[in-house]
This record gives sequence, structure tokens and C-alpha cells, in this order.
Amino acid sequence: MIKKNKLQLIISTVLMLLPIAFGVIVWDKLPEKIAIHWGTSGEADGFAGRPVAVFALPLVVLAIHWLCVLVTSLDRKNKGKNEKAQSLVLWICPVLSLFLNGITYLAAFKKDINTTVFVLFFIGALFVVMGNYMPKVTQNRTIGIKIKWTLQNEENWNATHRFAGKIFVAGGVLVMIAAFLPTPYPSIASGIILAAVVIGTALYSYIYSRKHKTEP
Repeated sequence: MIKKNKLQLIISTVLMLLPIAFGVIVWDKLPEKIAIHWGTSGEADGFAGRPVAVFALPLVVLAIHWLCVLVTSLDRKNKGKNEKAQSLVLWICPVLSLFLNGITYLAAFKKDINTTVFVLFFIGALFVVMGNYMPKVTQNRTIGIKIKWTLQNEENWNATHRFAGKIFVAGGVLVMIAAFLPTPYPSIASGIILAAVVIGTALYSYIYSRKHKTEP
């Protein structure tokens, strides 16, 4: 995966370092304390100094990015397979980094933004994208719905991921809609929707296993 995607890895890494470059350029204009976390109401409830906000946060996400890439590349079942899903692994963290750091800088410059709407809409869109990839993922141990019943049986894996594709897209769309509800309903509604997606997918896999007796 790494050798085959060198250019994408270089580009993605550079993109994840851009927030640091921007932070250095506007360093003197940034406040001493910068909001890095917001509660369900959209109000900032966590702050950090400039060094942490500018350097630490992007570097932590970059480290997670490379860890995901390395773990995925070591899975032998991914060799020659799941190329489209692997491309998703290559770009989720870079997009996430630009999004989160973008919100952080906007808040630092006192821009009036509703962080709850932005974050939930982003999460919903991410679930829609993942849902479109789910049915194309073949059985492996690093990408997809990795639970007992899918890992034990390939038929269960395929059926569960076809179902997950539909429910992830539906759930993602509902979360994007819920993002525009009046406070505090966006967070509550989105939490219920995403929990239903996760539990529903696992329950489907279990029922499929029992119905088709796919457990060894």
C-alpha cells in the first residue's frame, strides 16, 4: 500500500502540515488561549495555548494517519484488494485535519460560526462516503465492519457490508439534516441516529449468522 501510493502519501502529509504553516504565519495574531473543544450546545469548553493548538493537534492527527496506513498495509488480506477502501484510509485523516483546524482558526479569529452544525454535517457526510465504499470491501482485519460474525464467515461479511452501505448512507443523510435542528436537538438526534446505525449493523450480522448458521 505504501509503495503503491507514495505520491498520495506525500500529498496527504503535506496537506496535514498546512495548518501548522498557517498557524506560524498568523502566530502573533492568535490569542494566547485557543478553543479546541466545543460542547453539545456549540459553546467552547476546552482551551489550549498557541503551541498546542498550532503544532500538537495537527501532529497528533498526522501520527494517527500514518498509524492507520501502516496497520492497513500490514494486513495481507488487503494486498491487491480493497484499493478504493484503502484510498479512503489515505484521505480521511487529511480531510479531518483540515476541517478541525479550520474550525479552530475560525474560532480563534472570533468568527461567528455554529461549530455543532459544521461538525455534525461533516460527520454525516463522512458516513455517506463510507456507506458508498462498504459493499466494495472484501474480508480483512483492518477495513470495514470487523466483528465476530463477519470475521468468521465471508458470506456474513459480504451481506453485512451490503446492509451497512445502505444504513450508513441513510444515517449520514439524517445526521446532516439533524445538524440544522434548534439547540440542543442536533447532538441528541445525531447521537441516537449514529448509535442506531452501529447497533443495527452489528445486530444484522448476528441475525444473519443465526439464520444462515454461519458460525463455525
